[in-house]
Amino acid sequence: MLRRLDLTTLPGDQELRALLPRPAVDVERALPAAQELIADVRERGADALVAQAERFDGVRPADLRVPSEAVERALAELDPAVRTALETAIARVRVGSAAQVPPPSSVELAPGAVVELRWQPVDRVGLYVPGGKAVYPSSVVMNVVAAQAAGVGSIAVASPAQAEHGGLPHPTILAACALLGVDEVYAMGGAGAIGAFAHGVPGIGLEPVDVVTGPGNVFVAAAKRAVAGRVRVDAEAGPTEILVIADESADPELIAADLVSQAEHDELAAAVLVTDSTDLADRVDASVARRAAATAAAERVATSLAGEQSAIVLVADLEAAARVSDAYAPEHLEIQTRDDDGVLARIRHAGAIFLGAHAPVSLGDYAAGSNHVLPTGGQARRVAGLGAATFLRPQQVVRYDRAALEAVRADVVALAGAEGLPAHGEAIDARFEEAR
Repeated sequence: MLRRLDLTTLPGDQELRALLPRPAVDVERALPAAQELIADVRERGADALVAQAERFDGVRPADLRVPSEAVERALAELDPAVRTALETAIARVRVGSAAQVPPPSSVELAPGAVVELRWQPVDRVGLYVPGGKAVYPSSVVMNVVAAQAAGVGSIAVASPAQAEHGGLPHPTILAACALLGVDEVYAMGGAGAIGAFAHGVPGIGLEPVDVVTGPGNVFVAAAKRAVAGRVRVDAEAGPTEILVIADESADPELIAADLVSQAEHDELAAAVLVTDSTDLADRVDASVARRAAATAAAERVATSLAGEQSAIVLVADLEAAARVSDAYAPEHLEIQTRDDDGVLARIRHAGAIFLGAHAPVSLGDYAAGSNHVLPTGGQARRVAGLGAATFLRPQQVVRYDRAALEAVRADVVALAGAEGLPAHGEAIDARFEEAR
């Protein structure tokens, strides 16, 4: 079912990256449409958002800002088992996120010369939760808890209007907001929602935010790129991806289950196995075919697994497997080998890493305590997944007394002169002039 890619002889890094399976997603092509939708929201505000909901979601929201009673009602009507599961996820992600907040620090460079580092949260954030093929209350948890752990004081959530729910976001999304104490929720989606966060919509009381985060489709990714000069954004999320490094000791049934689990997200989802065992590859492929046919989203899964973005990659050994993984820089990396930690030691680029047979990606999606909003499309080479740090800014606080300043006086004056900025040096010298 999965195509085979023979990389038992590895090319150079640049050629290797070009050979690896990727979905055909072009954010650049979506950018003009996203910019047009954002400009419409900037110019027409609420009217543009309503028109976009009618166009893309097939419903005219009665209220772009979700009434508080609708949020409360969604929680009251939530399936108790789902509520318990959400509460478990919230508690675990809250502990994991709190551990990401760096403590303040200071360094004394010389007597009386101290530089302190403190971490300050941004004032306000806009968190996006997609609609589409599935319902993602877990994305509410991941976005909101990380922002709360950072100490953000003002949080707004947006999710597309749903025709089957009277123009409101899905009730499970609203219930998750209620559990987290978020009462500023908007029925808006896509690029328009990202533009609304960035520019504000006075007609519905939506103030501009400082940071926009959350997954979405290619138009959401393009919208983030369009507003990145105005607000901070997290990574441009593309289709989800899983890469599994495994040797002959791994259980093919578990690997197949994990590949299928990611493929059910989207037809463009990527499922990749990298192994040095042809026998394992054959057994995984047979199990994938069986499981894919039996799962609820069989048609979607089949499209994903048959696509150019999914493959079984054969390599010479686990060192080569680690090199392939680093070239790919997966959103989710699973390692299932005889020596998981040995392979882990060779890995540098991945959004999140899951070690061993009992740490599947689906655990990270919900209750591992890690965050599931992660970089895709190779962005893990340069950006991190969502966490408390996404909403924090480091600030340096400089404390010098007179003696400490005098110790570097000549150096500052000399460098100021070398740069043609004599007044900089004079500002130092002024502090040592005799009182008049």
